[in-house]
Amino acid sequence: MLIFSIHALALCSLFYVIFAILRVLAFARRTWPATAPTPPVSILKPVCGMDEELYENLRSFCEQDYPLYQVIFGVSDPDDPALPVIEKLIRAYPEKDLSVVINQRLIGMNRKVSNLANIHEEAKYGVLAIADSDMHVGPDYLRTVVAPFQDPQVGVVTCLYSGTARRGLASSLGAAFINEWFLPSVLVALSFAPIRFCFGSSMVVRRDLLEHIGGLARLAPLLADDYMLGKLISDAGYKVHLSPYVVENIVHEPGFRDLFLHELRWAKTIFTVQPLGYSLSFVTYTIPMSLLFLAVAPPGYSVDVVAVAAILLRLLMHYSVRYSLGIKTPARPWLVPFRDILSFAVWATSFFYKNVHWRQHTFSVEGNGQLVTEES
Repeated sequence: MLIFSIHALALCSLFYVIFAILRVLAFARRTWPATAPTPPVSILKPVCGMDEELYENLRSFCEQDYPLYQVIFGVSDPDDPALPVIEKLIRAYPEKDLSVVINQRLIGMNRKVSNLANIHEEAKYGVLAIADSDMHVGPDYLRTVVAPFQDPQVGVVTCLYSGTARRGLASSLGAAFINEWFLPSVLVALSFAPIRFCFGSSMVVRRDLLEHIGGLARLAPLLADDYMLGKLISDAGYKVHLSPYVVENIVHEPGFRDLFLHELRWAKTIFTVQPLGYSLSFVTYTIPMSLLFLAVAPPGYSVDVVAVAAILLRLLMHYSVRYSLGIKTPARPWLVPFRDILSFAVWATSFFYKNVHWRQHTFSVEGNGQLVTEES
């Protein structure tokens, strides 16, 4: 019975990858919004520490082909090493409405949300664009993500993101996770239900709705603040719109320990908001599932066929994502098996690991997703 169950799961995993590939290829044919009104926008950029290519990432948000916008950067520590980079950027664009907020105030355990709350007080306009500091965009970003607000039922717009590795094997594995597991899994999920959550890569929200749901203070105790922003707005009766725009995440993982802890935090985040779906997500790890079947199947089973099919389909996923997202960096198909096995290891570990590491801090997480304790 066990053998038949594992065989069935291995086959389900193969079918999942086939469906995910189809969704990725369909995403490549996404359409862009027509010309729409361009209300003024406040871009909120929380920053903590020196991300890879920080200056270039932040600059990309300052060079928008858009009539009226401001960019507000925020740091909580006056000695943050990112502050000189931000000040250099502000000096480079004296004609732009750029500013920086330095404020150590905490409104909850989620330090990024606290930073955003401090920035938010300086926002001038009724549309707020929020994006992480390791994201890079093109000059058409604002026009694309603001366009859906011509529908008054749209309350928030969010974007998927791709990973671009910088320096080292750990970074390449991190980018592969984003491109070949995260993005396809979202597209598969959205085939069965409308989107009701956001991604921290890019969230564009109507300011009045943010205040209506309780403001940033409502999100400050939570680990999955981006997910909950979309859910709360959806619960209020407004649409969450997934933009066709894909933001570029510049990935730099100093080492394998950093990569593992980073992905473990993502895993715990997903588990807090979708515990059942996350628990069943082992079926998405095609190569580990085929190896498990290979380990338990007796002679006579077509285990070689399953294993070969798993590898070929994962390679096809690798190249389908590259085509769909227009990735130009060199392909690394030999990383595919290692990426799947690492993903499975992170998934398995997440059930036994209570804490999450975020920047230089360690938090424990309650079952309801609240960050409750912290150690520096």
